[in-house]
Amino acid sequence: MNKKNVTIVLLIILFIAVIFASYKYYIFSKEYATTDAMFIRSDKITNLSFKRIRGKIEKLYFDVGDYVKKGDVVAEIDPVDYRVKLGQVKKSIEAMERQKKQLAIKKLRINSELKIKEQTARKKIEMLHEKLKSIEFAIAETANNIKQLQRDYNRYKVLYGKNVIAKRDYEIIETKLNTLKDKKQSILHNKNALLKQIDMAKENLKLIKEEFKQVDEMEQGILSLSEQIGALKEKYKDILHSVSYCKLYAPFNGKIGKKYAEEGMNVKSGYPVYSLIDPNKLYVEVLLEETKLKGINVGCKASFKVDSYPDREFQGVVEKIYPASAATYALVPRDISAGEFTKVAQRIVVKIRITEGDKKILIAGMGGEVKIKRKE
Repeated sequence: MNKKNVTIVLLIILFIAVIFASYKYYIFSKEYATTDAMFIRSDKITNLSFKRIRGKIEKLYFDVGDYVKKGDVVAEIDPVDYRVKLGQVKKSIEAMERQKKQLAIKKLRINSELKIKEQTARKKIEMLHEKLKSIEFAIAETANNIKQLQRDYNRYKVLYGKNVIAKRDYEIIETKLNTLKDKKQSILHNKNALLKQIDMAKENLKLIKEEFKQVDEMEQGILSLSEQIGALKEKYKDILHSVSYCKLYAPFNGKIGKKYAEEGMNVKSGYPVYSLIDPNKLYVEVLLEETKLKGINVGCKASFKVDSYPDREFQGVVEKIYPASAATYALVPRDISAGEFTKVAQRIVVKIRITEGDKKILIAGMGGEVKIKRKE
């Protein structure tokens, strides 16, 4: 066989191989949708940061790629400033509580003393009123006696003028009348003195009642101190929480994806320290051309490989097909208002849940190739 015939035979074989390969690819493309526009994503990825506090990072316990458990302390801020504030507030609370206790004791003592004084003043007024009744009775009795003796005196005076009675008898009755009148004046004087004592006793009682106002003021002072102590206790609790916030805890089991800070660095509240990823929540995000979407539905089986481990194959299933193309959500959408337009196959986001394979080797952001089996 000459060279020409060999060449022809080789060309025929090559042509048949191309036809076979094309047919095989056609059959494969009818059965599978493939693309290398795939990425490993995570449903559970969060930045860990200190809440409500700021300060110098004293310790970072993990590095990128380390696994952490829920509740692990991943970082600490030096709590010395907050502990100083805690001590200051505690001393203020103790000082105010001592002040409140002393004021309460003083209030109790003064209140007891004033009650005794008030009771004594009231009893004195009652006693003086009883004396006043006796004096008023004596005045009335004396006035009645004077009235009767005045009649006798008038009669004796007439008789004496007619020389019917002796001068001595007339003088005796006159003396008795003057004595009663003097007695009445003396009793009236005592009454006036007693009335003044009653007025003074009432004024004293009034002053005692005024003194009770300082007890009310002390009560207000105690209430004010109680409110201040309550506010300081709330502040104490808040600072105590701040001390607890100096430790940063892992909110779930995961893997450190990124470290944003270093030991000795001063950070503000909310500044990210770590990025934590839950490896059990990894999934595959596929940007599938719209021309390949036919036959792809939720539930379709899929397999993929990542570029880092081309010899490892993973299995999955289509979990969700997004209702809009990836370009729809672009931050800077394409402007075609000027009339310039080039038709481009849009890519639809397809989410694949990983069902088989060693997820521990997967890292969010990895790329690779995926094939999805179409449904008839």
